[in-house]
Amino acid sequence: MRTFEYVRASDIDDAIAAVTADPDSSFLAGGTTQLDLMKDGVLVPAKLVDITRLPVHGVAVNDGILHIGALTTMEELAAEPSVRVSLSFVREALLLGASVQLRNMATIGGNLLQRTRCRYFRDPAVAACNKREPGTGCAAMNGSNRMHAILGTSEHCIATHPSDLAVALVAADAEVQTRGAELGRSIPLTDFYYQPGDTPDKENVLEHGELITGVDVPLLPAKARSHYLKVRDRASYEFALTSSAVALVVEDGTISYARVALGGVGTLPWRAHAAEQILHGAPTTGETFRRAAEAAVEGARTRPGNAFKVELAKRTVVRALETVSGPTT
Repeated sequence: MRTFEYVRASDIDDAIAAVTADPDSSFLAGGTTQLDLMKDGVLVPAKLVDITRLPVHGVAVNDGILHIGALTTMEELAAEPSVRVSLSFVREALLLGASVQLRNMATIGGNLLQRTRCRYFRDPAVAACNKREPGTGCAAMNGSNRMHAILGTSEHCIATHPSDLAVALVAADAEVQTRGAELGRSIPLTDFYYQPGDTPDKENVLEHGELITGVDVPLLPAKARSHYLKVRDRASYEFALTSSAVALVVEDGTISYARVALGGVGTLPWRAHAAEQILHGAPTTGETFRRAAEAAVEGARTRPGNAFKVELAKRTVVRALETVSGPTT
């Protein structure tokens, strides 16, 4: 049995100080999968600092920005009227991301920090995992890699980012608010995650002891329609093979605003800027959508088990765009 110290933080500064002072400590909050990984022996912190009662909870809208406290649950955010009306692809990603029971426990900050479901990362009996033990190799390269990434990969890691919500938030230009031992930061979600490169064990820009306090999401334009489409092996309780979060504003048959992101295929929530460039100013035709989908997966690197994801991802993007644009020609 591995023992650890448990501390319930009384305020934000105390929580940050407790973790910053101890390199073997971690924050504990709903949705991070911290306890799961401890049970599996993947993580072995000496101290857990429970932040579940800190005053970083709730949702508010000011000047067109949705402010989400980090400890707001997925279910609470999905029920927020402004999300239903102005960020429908965020609501759809929340509802498709977990069961009701999990959505009532998992927090928004925790969801963004959840770890990959790569079977090799989560099994300490597998020695070759650069994300868990840098320099040991990547068992997924020549193993079972059907669920693994085709975008943003490196020779050291092809693990897929698991969050549905993060895909929609990336498409919505969300920013993560943090507090550290010295200063707070506002970090665009598109800059928050690292591609694996040579250091797959480093997943995001947070310093040790830096705490997510909230997420700010600009509301979509009034005329925008958005959609989150998730393709998976079964209808519930399953992670995405591919997914796409899209938003369009269409005026007189021409696209004046476009946002596209992909999930299930990237080592991080994948913002498809090249696809957006093709869509902007283009007509809402099937040809436009197919060109955008091609651009969205440009540069994909596949393994034998996941090569099918290239075509599936393109079809996912096209279907999502068709959904928000109406009939195409």
